[in-house]
Amino acid sequence: MKAGIVGFSGVGKSTLFGLLTQVAGAASDRAEHMGVLKVPDVKLEKLTELHTSRKTTPATIEFVLIPSLVKGRSSDKLDLASLRAVDVLVHVVRAFDAPSVPHPEGSVDAARDIEVMELELTLADLAVVEKRHERMVTDGKKGRPVDPKEIELLDKAKQALSEGHALRQALTGPEREALRGYSLLTAKPILTVVNVSEDQAAETDLTQELGLTVWTEASEFSLLYVSVGIEAEIAELSPDDALTFRQELGLEDGAVQRIVRAAFELMSLITFYTAGDTESRAWIIPRDTSAAKAAGTIHSDMERGFIRAEVVTYDVLVAEGAWNACRDKGLLRLEGKDYPIHEADVVYFRFNV
Repeated sequence: MKAGIVGFSGVGKSTLFGLLTQVAGAASDRAEHMGVLKVPDVKLEKLTELHTSRKTTPATIEFVLIPSLVKGRSSDKLDLASLRAVDVLVHVVRAFDAPSVPHPEGSVDAARDIEVMELELTLADLAVVEKRHERMVTDGKKGRPVDPKEIELLDKAKQALSEGHALRQALTGPEREALRGYSLLTAKPILTVVNVSEDQAAETDLTQELGLTVWTEASEFSLLYVSVGIEAEIAELSPDDALTFRQELGLEDGAVQRIVRAAFELMSLITFYTAGDTESRAWIIPRDTSAAKAAGTIHSDMERGFIRAEVVTYDVLVAEGAWNACRDKGLLRLEGKDYPIHEADVVYFRFNV
């Protein structure tokens, strides 16, 4: 899974990037930076303990931090292979006042900044779609082979973008999939992290106060409120001190856990596990992925030679204390290739190539 962090200057992108990836000193106004988050997972830790695994491999999310965008001049910076290759966009929006860090627009307005970012993404996509549409029409007039359905779909996308509509709303899922090769930015889901002040750190919904109600109705668009500055301070503390500080602030979970959870919900992703004495590992897959396809995320040979999946839910496995105990009590299920893997399934795949 890959995520691209975007936003204007002075919003806290670099701080959030460092918080997520532990990559310090990333300068977001000059060059892109890459980092990897090892997803915190207490279930995986428990599975490692239960199986006395020699190796623990958490699920990972790769983040790319894009240089600060400039209103009206963002196309060049947005047209990056690294950004177009991401699965989800993380837009950091400022909602805190800080006289020492002036906002490029002269005032703090989260609703305005979200609209401006959507416009920048839309214009970047429109340039790509118009160029491709024009080329295909020209090729058709010259008698070269073209796909009329693709021309029709590009025309629909161009019309929507020209009217200022993001493709994640204007096109159906199959239509976006058909244009997947263009890696259009407004076709990607977007998680907007609203960076709030310290005194709002425990707030979970400032939608109405900040005038963001309209965005709650947008498809594949999610809002999350985080005080990035205070979260960065907490990250410097010992685990015990951090827990105490969070309790004082009224925070149940840290920013990392909340962002991961929000991204998973937005993208309909789940985690399943494989576990044994050699390795316990977490895997990220789309919800409703079949057992055979899930096996393929581990190795293509496992999907090709899939025989069956031996499945037990995490809670049952922990309660029984061992895989064999689950088998002996009939709690271990044998599932075929079409079985949809569920959240927190622990799976052993049988295959033969």
